[in-house]
Amino acid sequence: MRRINIFVLLLAASGHALSQNGTTIYGIADLGARYSNGMNAGNTPVASGNTSAVTSGVNNTSRWGLRGQEDLGGGLQAMFHLEGGLNLDTGSTAKADKLFDRLAWVGMKNAYGAIHAGRQTNALVDAITPVDPLAIRFASFNPNVNVAALSNTAFGTHAFGQQYGTSGYADNFYRLDNMIKVSGANGPLRAVAAYSVGEVAGSSRALSTRGGALIYQQGGLVLSGGVTRFFNRDRLALDAATIGAAFKFGGWRFKTNFAANKADTAVNKSVRQRVASAGVSRELAADLLLTTAYYRVRRETTGRLDDGFDRAFVFLEKSMSKRTTLYLESDFTRWRGDAAGKTGALDNDARAEALTLGLMHKF
Repeated sequence: MRRINIFVLLLAASGHALSQNGTTIYGIADLGARYSNGMNAGNTPVASGNTSAVTSGVNNTSRWGLRGQEDLGGGLQAMFHLEGGLNLDTGSTAKADKLFDRLAWVGMKNAYGAIHAGRQTNALVDAITPVDPLAIRFASFNPNVNVAALSNTAFGTHAFGQQYGTSGYADNFYRLDNMIKVSGANGPLRAVAAYSVGEVAGSSRALSTRGGALIYQQGGLVLSGGVTRFFNRDRLALDAATIGAAFKFGGWRFKTNFAANKADTAVNKSVRQRVASAGVSRELAADLLLTTAYYRVRRETTGRLDDGFDRAFVFLEKSMSKRTTLYLESDFTRWRGDAAGKTGALDNDARAEALTLGLMHKF
């Protein structure tokens, strides 16, 4: 009830008062009808059977937010950004414990760069976003989001099972609390440095995170890379790195990326993950975009069989207007080792495929 009241008050104030202060309310509403075989409505492997579902955020994550800035003079600006995820199929917030789970920061910028403080994405995300073959589409099922940028590593029997950094969740470190992020640009080169304070009494290292990224963008060429080190409460490290490229050739757009990470989960125990991805997109017409992508995920864990999966996507998007997109999505997954897991005593299907017809509207 409290969150609903806050939301109503914000909407009521969104007219003249917000526009005077340079503040904008925005969002994405994305919902699709999805049919899958070998997976349930949450895209988790099952022993057998088909599933029909209404799914939020297959193209872009449904969300709403507030952002604004104020000119302080001398080329200096103050900024803020608040953003929360939505489950459009149920009307609930993406995280029950956070109203603004995606972004919540305040900062300043000038011609040389910017500094933001608050809840933000880790530095790996800055490097991966411009070179991900799907352009971060279907974030809840995209291996570059889940495994390379560490949004959801809990599949099969190899889950980390603990928190690294200040995300507040086990097996999800894509966004971190208490982060200070500094960025600057010089011509086509952009640099990012990020540090998240662990706030653990008696230890400056526990739950802290530090990382950086470099992105070069000139014409149709993008080169990017990033590294980040996370610590858990016991000061065990999770090290992650990513490198990728994107380029245009005629009407074609090619993207590729490689990422790897290693988490020390206990003394003499670790989990290693690798993600290789490639994809191509092309405008078939002025309002019709075709995107294909392939991801190869492999994982090694002390004392367990190696596992992983291969996943392919096809997106066909039809722009109905500047704000509205109709899309058709198809994906195929083949699980390796015991990554599919079990349902009771039964092995889950090692293959899964799905088809989604959806509509996305930006406001």
